[in-house]
Amino acid sequence: MVGDPFTIDGVTYTPVDTMNYDQVGYAGREEAGVTGVTGAHRTLPLPSYVEVTSLDTGRTILVRLERRGPMTNDRLIALAPDAIAQLGIGEGAPIRMRRVNPPEEQRAELRAGREAPLRMDTPQGLLEVLKRRLPPRGSAPLGDPRQAEVSGVAPTPEVIETRATNEEALVEDAANEAEEPALTPAEPPAGRPQLRNAVEGGPARAPVMVPTDPDGKFAVQLGAFSVRANAQKLAREVQGYVEDSGALAIVRVGPFATRGQAEEALAKLRSRGYSDALIRPLD
Repeated sequence: MVGDPFTIDGVTYTPVDTMNYDQVGYAGREEAGVTGVTGAHRTLPLPSYVEVTSLDTGRTILVRLERRGPMTNDRLIALAPDAIAQLGIGEGAPIRMRRVNPPEEQRAELRAGREAPLRMDTPQGLLEVLKRRLPPRGSAPLGDPRQAEVSGVAPTPEVIETRATNEEALVEDAANEAEEPALTPAEPPAGRPQLRNAVEGGPARAPVMVPTDPDGKFAVQLGAFSVRANAQKLAREVQGYVEDSGALAIVRVGPFATRGQAEEALAKLRSRGYSDALIRPLD
């Protein structure tokens, strides 16, 4: 427990260190005088860092949680005026909020009262899925139901689904509802896959622009998917490639000749919202 339980209008909230917190709801506006790209939340540890996405535009920003609130049950988060301005929303706007672990340089920007770089916009298809998850008031968890804030017993520290699992399910929903044809798995090229041709079927939207080396020793890993089509979709977005590992499809960018190049690619990917990306040595 990271704080004492408290009650708002008959609902008891218990602060809990939930690592994969991911919900949709509505944003409130904090009073004038609160500065920085900061916010208030009822249950996450203070400070924490969250990505907040406008479900109207797809715009996503990084916010530092510093206060308890909002003190009304129909708002998921209360944002300082600077955060409201960067996100471009008004009081009561529909949003998605998920906890992230940003790089230290981005944390430092927020601690200093400055804005962190914008994240990648959420695609329209995923926005439509998220909007359908919105309750008429209050908030709703995406994925693991133990994320709910309501009164009662705090979530147990047993196995908790990763944020990537939530994202995979939402991407799959968006693809199904759009009635997109299933992607044909691409065979990796001979030898180690190269960045530019590992996945076909569409242009990449977020090129990393770091030289790759087919014999490189390092790669940046973005996630593991049980549905290969979802892995291919992410790989196209980042000009990466897919490697099979048992029942999972692994999305990676690279390979890179040096760890320094891999770290450069990692920084670029994290600045675009892929906060769970990490460097993997290659055999």
